[in-house]
Amino acid sequence: MGSNCLDILVVDDQPGVRYLLDIVIKELGHRAHSAENGLEAVEKVRALRPDLVFMDVRMPIMDGLEALGKIKKMFPDTRVVIMTAYGSEDTIYQAQKQGALRCMAKPFDVESIKDFLDEFTCQEIKKNKRRANII
Repeated sequence: MGSNCLDILVVDDQPGVRYLLDIVIKELGHRAHSAENGLEAVEKVRALRPDLVFMDVRMPIMDGLEALGKIKKMFPDTRVVIMTAYGSEDTIYQAQKQGALRCMAKPFDVESIKDFLDEFTCQEIKKNKRRANII
């Protein structure tokens, strides 16, 4: 794994979704972590400080929007992509209002995830290079 490796947390109560994203993330050379609900996501973000979080909206214990709010309050710079099969305009509005980087409709195709991660990784590399030049 190169220096471009990102820590990515996948939060979804569906094991199949976590498994699919885990494969895609690792295939692209990144580290994948997972959580099954919003409460677990908040705990994992606190412990891992991931570069990116993919989070479902509808989950038991704590939903994705509530978890997003808590994560952004603790770590405002954390980038969160909300995933929803119930892409109502209100859900998308709430996610964006709380600071979601992007909303993705489920089911999604693997290529769109790969394209997004490639684009995100490039942005992170550029940001880190700018930061290194400042110091």
